[in-house]
Amino acid sequence: MDGTIIVADDDRSIRTVLSQALTRAGCRVRATGNLSTLWKWIEEGEGDVVVTDVMMPDGDALDLLPKIIATRPDLPVVVMSAQNTVTTAMRASKAGAFDYMPKPFDLSAFLALVNKATKQIRPAAKPAESPEQLPLVGHSPMMQEVYRIMARLTHTDLGVMIFGESGTGKEIVASTLHSFSQRKSAPFVSINLAATPPDMIESRLFGNEGTTGLYESAFGGTLFLDNVDDMPLDAQMRLLRVLQGQDNDDVRIIASTRQDLQYLVAEGKFREDLFFRLNVVPIRLPRLAERLEDIPDLARHFLTEAAKGGLPQKTITPEALDHLRSHNWGGNVRELENFIKRMTVLCPEEEIGATIIRRELASHMELGPQEPKRHQKLSSTIEGHLKHYFSLHSGALPPPGLYDKIIREVERPLISICLQETGGNQLKTAELLGINRNTLRKKIRELGIEVLRSKKMM
Repeated sequence: MDGTIIVADDDRSIRTVLSQALTRAGCRVRATGNLSTLWKWIEEGEGDVVVTDVMMPDGDALDLLPKIIATRPDLPVVVMSAQNTVTTAMRASKAGAFDYMPKPFDLSAFLALVNKATKQIRPAAKPAESPEQLPLVGHSPMMQEVYRIMARLTHTDLGVMIFGESGTGKEIVASTLHSFSQRKSAPFVSINLAATPPDMIESRLFGNEGTTGLYESAFGGTLFLDNVDDMPLDAQMRLLRVLQGQDNDDVRIIASTRQDLQYLVAEGKFREDLFFRLNVVPIRLPRLAERLEDIPDLARHFLTEAAKGGLPQKTITPEALDHLRSHNWGGNVRELENFIKRMTVLCPEEEIGATIIRRELASHMELGPQEPKRHQKLSSTIEGHLKHYFSLHSGALPPPGLYDKIIREVERPLISICLQETGGNQLKTAELLGINRNTLRKKIRELGIEVLRSKKMM
């Protein structure tokens, strides 16, 4: 690596570490702790690449970025920030940053990015926009990767496929991509295909005599196909024909799926040609269990949103947050949001403490073990469990996502027992269950089932 790198960060230790790493890599380094010196060096023609923190003692580097671009249009600027939100990533991209790196970061990744910046001309910039308050919350590494992909999509109309379980925030990501795109002044139209009767999907999307379909309503904007894995094959064929015949600027398609579409393609349930058209840029949203460090931020965010919606203003104790972090949130972020809203109503104090959280969590997920009667049908046993579960909510409805929750609770023992009975033979188990072997492998992985081989049924 060669060239002069300007490092701007108000933290002396960070300046030292980055300067030493860049020097060892063969670069010349100039380091400063304020924006005024950074701007002076840029005006004097110093530097081949700039690496700068966002929040500096004398201002916001993103506010200075348009001025840097106007003065030195070929100077790549890499933005670093400990304020790791989607807003920061989007602001950096909109302001014309070469790239964005959330702190903390790996030094080898940092050096690779700077090396890339020294060899490439920074792409043309867009005017900076004021930050917007967005509903995407979290600083975890997995969410940082989501933010970076979203930021890189800001200036494109590429199709996006969002992978994620129910409740992970797929529609929020889709609407955010639209809001930061060049289509933001045009309609954002959404359809939940899982909640639409299969025989009505085609007419809802494309209309019929005398009615306008959602596709036409989204002209110039974005059409979000939520749960595209539930689209029937005839509607898939119609969508493919429309996409093949449309002008590139007619409608941007963003789709989401709860399932691995490649498995559906292999089983003949989803068209491969449509999959490749939709899956141009994939974004995987993590389960809440994969981003537990975000729970405090999420909980406080939902308390604020609840108060804006007219519910009582509450705060939450650190001990209560610890209990939330240790819980199994099968319904992901949506389940946590509903639980927090419920707490704002049930908790009589202004501060939600560990005691009420612990008590409510105990009844929140448990269906309540009941001993089945001898020779009782499975449907009757499940009915008893469900009635008990509803009774725990004191007349209120339980959180959304009950269908997936119950299916998961039945699937795990069903597959586990079948594996035990076949001695861990997955081929025999798939045959016994009447499902594809690849589907079985996927379920074993998703449910975390341990497969133990034995001589039984071998």
